[in-house]
Amino acid sequence: MNIIIKNQNNAERITRFAISLFLLPSPLIFGYETFPLVQSIVGGILLFNALSGMCTIYRLFGANTCPK
Repeated sequence: MNIIIKNQNNAERITRFAISLFLLPSPLIFGYETFPLVQSIVGGILLFNALSGMCTIYRLFGANTCPK
């Protein structure tokens, strides 16, 4: 059984990586309040998605944007 199955194309991975770079340092810029912490958590999730190539939401819905 494969736990990590790639289901994102490269353009999508690059976009998620770029967005995560903006979201991760938000608590350092805006202070340690609720909204910046949530932004940082979302940035961490996007970074994991970008590096692994796997999106759990895509997997739940059976979506796959990789070229076949």
